[in-house]
Amino acid sequence: MATLSSKPNHVRSISLPGRSHPITQRVEEEINKLKSLSVAPTADSVYSGLFGLEKLYKRIDDLFSLQHALCQSLDAEWVEDLLDKSVRLLDVCGTTRELVSQYKENVRDLQSSLRRRKGDSTTDDSVARFTSFSKKIKRDAKRLALNLKQMDQETAVAVLLDADQDTIAAIRALREANAVCISIFQILLSFLCVPLLKPKQSKWSLLSRLVHKDRIVPEVQEENTSLETRLETFGAYLDSFENALEATFRCLIRSRSSLLNVLSC
Repeated sequence: MATLSSKPNHVRSISLPGRSHPITQRVEEEINKLKSLSVAPTADSVYSGLFGLEKLYKRIDDLFSLQHALCQSLDAEWVEDLLDKSVRLLDVCGTTRELVSQYKENVRDLQSSLRRRKGDSTTDDSVARFTSFSKKIKRDAKRLALNLKQMDQETAVAVLLDADQDTIAAIRALREANAVCISIFQILLSFLCVPLLKPKQSKWSLLSRLVHKDRIVPEVQEENTSLETRLETFGAYLDSFENALEATFRCLIRSRSSLLNVLSC
């Protein structure tokens, strides 16, 4: 799965000749902050990335205040690429948000089952259903990640003729913003693929527990307690991701609307 370091031209800090417009510089600063994040699929890196995207797209809204300069120099191929990416990123963000919502619902169902049957080995059925769902989420996440990788590899070849330095810098910043947005979604999808439950025990382990029957109930209770703790923590992560994705989705909508306004000027 691609990460922030998957492509050399996506990890370098933006360095353009001369000094960009102050608004463009602020966009560049937010992009470079996101590029400095750890690519490890941890809760902290995911949340920091999503929070950073919200800040980035607020800066991009400011960038569109330069629309008079932009609309005079936009190349048709650049426009097509930016519009296409905006739609596809909205689609990926919405689908990812739905995956997180489904995951959160299944976590709550398993938590409810564990509370009702605390210390009872019949929770195995509930765990099995959750494991099956987790595998489905993993497949869906990998499919989305492949779509993102394809987007990341696509590069529009276009030349801005007679464009001033501010316009070139602004459009490059918009392209970089799309690239870093793709990378943050990739990290989130990688996080969703990390197994939450422990691997199923081997036959030898089960045999050992059967030989020592007096240990079975205490061990089941301990495992359920550990699982409940992991589920509670994971559920909290999913809550924060869902809220952050909702904010990101709204930012992407505003960004696309602003881009369309620029093109109509």
